[in-house]
Amino acid sequence: MKRKRGYLLSYHRLLGAADPELLAAYDAFYSRFTLASKTLSGVEKETVWIALIVATRARIGTLHFARARKAGMNADAIADAVALGAACETWDAFVFSRDSFGKFVSKEKIEKRYLRTFESARGRTPKALAEIAALVAHAGGRRPEAMALHLARAFRAGAKRAQVAEALLYCLLHCGGPTMLEATDCWVRTAKRKRIPAPF
Repeated sequence: MKRKRGYLLSYHRLLGAADPELLAAYDAFYSRFTLASKTLSGVEKETVWIALIVATRARIGTLHFARARKAGMNADAIADAVALGAACETWDAFVFSRDSFGKFVSKEKIEKRYLRTFESARGRTPKALAEIAALVAHAGGRRPEAMALHLARAFRAGAKRAQVAEALLYCLLHCGGPTMLEATDCWVRTAKRKRIPAPF
């Protein structure tokens, strides 16, 4: 694994010591999950990963920044991906304001200002990719309302179901099964409500 990936994490060593067959199965799973070329390009993958890492405050995720460079992302493209994750974090403050000060701030005005913040953060990231990155970042943060908003916007911007599915699956590896389950269920509900492609 170290020869193949260039690094070895402590839990890899734990898996190797506890159950070498499980480690081999995990390595094959991980390789297919995030290293294999599928629908998303290298730049698209790492844009999503960086936004997810920033939105979930995962300091260990630095390897994705190195992969972003290797995929061809320059400093500005990486900064735009970081900004997407940071913009998603503003959702909580906007929703807090909406829920706490609804007498003064309407849902429509809050959503409009959140989206203005998000659009400003997007930089030169293609619109569909930015929307995919945002829905994944919100899925990782267990914010279904925001995830549903960006799901609809992603499909309107031309995102394909396979692209959204591949990107959203990063939550399984990064955030765990319960988060992935919530995200998938959110997509199913949103598909019915907003008439967008369903996950399956």
